Amino acid sequence: MSDNQISHSGVIDSIENGVVHVRIVQSSACSSCKVASYCSSAEHKEKIIDVRCANTQKYAVGQEVTVMAAPSVGTKAVVLAFAIPTVILLAAIAISLGYGASEGVAAVTGVAAMVPYYFILYLNRKKLERILTFYIA
Repeated sequence: MSDNQISHSGVIDSIENGVVHVRIVQSSACSSCKVASYCSSAEHKEKIIDVRCANTQKYAVGQEVTVMAAPSVGTKAVVLAFAIPTVILLAAIAISLGYGASEGVAAVTGVAAMVPYYFILYLNRKKLERILTFYIA
């Protein structure tokens, strides 16, 4: 295991069709603070990570595992989920304003420009599943 790997501890929630569903608790840095229960900035979320496995027989529901991914997976996910949509949104707004549209129309145009992008991501979800992969350590 490399130091720069992305890792989360979790518990196996279910196993089906070669996929292990692992429940992880995603916490902000301050959620472990002693006064976190009194602070509104402490954040704590549960998520399910789907891990494709060839040998699911060696895992059991309730088993504690560590889910890992290469740093490049995180980078690709951030680019696809945040960087590209931000560029599309800002470009659409800038182009709309450049053509003399009002700010409201430009904002709606920017949001509308996101629809094709997310539709393309949806159509390519199987390919993205193969690219953005996790494994159990």
